Amino acid sequence: MTKLDLNKVTKFAQSAETEDLLDRVTVYRDQTEPAALEVFEAELTRRGFDDEAILAHATNRNASSVVDSSGMAVRCSYCDRPAVERGWGWHRLWGRFPVVPRIVARCEVHKTAGREADEM
Repeated sequence: MTKLDLNKVTKFAQSAETEDLLDRVTVYRDQTEPAALEVFEAELTRRGFDDEAILAHATNRNASSVVDSSGMAVRCSYCDRPAVERGWGWHRLWGRFPVVPRIVARCEVHKTAGREADEM
């Protein structure tokens, strides 16, 4: 087990997008170290987010997120956002040539873009 470097976590939190921090303290809470959660929550407080705003984000995300059989939120196959759908896509050779069909998870951002790429 590796030791958590809180200096690195703090630097990450300061440079991270607000949406990413909100996802980490809500949707991915069970997958995050408690000490890191404290750092992320402190950064959100510094940015002006209170418990009510964080709860609103959690409610919104949890209503639309895909979970696996153990109840954990599934990450998008293309980024770290929570997936909102699962479906068929293609494993592409060199990112271009469709080779093998596979199940992919897509977030809200990649949902439409992924379908368009799969139809090519």
